[in-house]
Amino acid sequence: MTQKPETIAEQVENAQASSKGLPPLDKWNPELSGAIDIVIARDGQWLYQGKPIGREAIVRLFSTILRREDDGHYYLVTPVEKWRITVEDAPLLAHSLHASGQGREQVLSVTTNTGETIEIGEAHPLHVGTYEGTDEPRPVVKLRHGIEARLVTAAYYDMADLVTEEVIEGETAIGVWSSGNFYKIAANG
Repeated sequence: MTQKPETIAEQVENAQASSKGLPPLDKWNPELSGAIDIVIARDGQWLYQGKPIGREAIVRLFSTILRREDDGHYYLVTPVEKWRITVEDAPLLAHSLHASGQGREQVLSVTTNTGETIEIGEAHPLHVGTYEGTDEPRPVVKLRHGIEARLVTAAYYDMADLVTEEVIEGETAIGVWSSGNFYKIAANG
């Protein structure tokens, strides 16, 4: 059975009609409806049956009903349906790094490719890992329901301008402060 993105969008809009903000995804636990041919490419583009989803409003809506479950797969979830999709890397991209304050009082924020502004901190921590089999950095901010936004190269370089050295558990590390938390970028030699 194939579900069209527009049908999923209608279900979510109806469920959201009486509330503001994000849908109550943590309360929605329908059975698996199957897989839908939606792919989120590494470059952040959303594709349906190999073609870009042209309506930005649908992509924004879908980003609010996306979750990653314990099995490692990503799903679009409505009150009555759950569709598995494919995500090549992180489902969202983070750009436009903004810093306010300085030192330990500094607050970093990024804007996702779906227009959401996120403050890096306890609720949305930063983690810099590497891609499997390479030394290429993979900086991500955790969002909600197991999904992440990967910092685009420009935002990562902007963050590099804000690094500082700190001694953590007897070892010197370089990283950034945001919302009173220190996030390691790398160990220092």
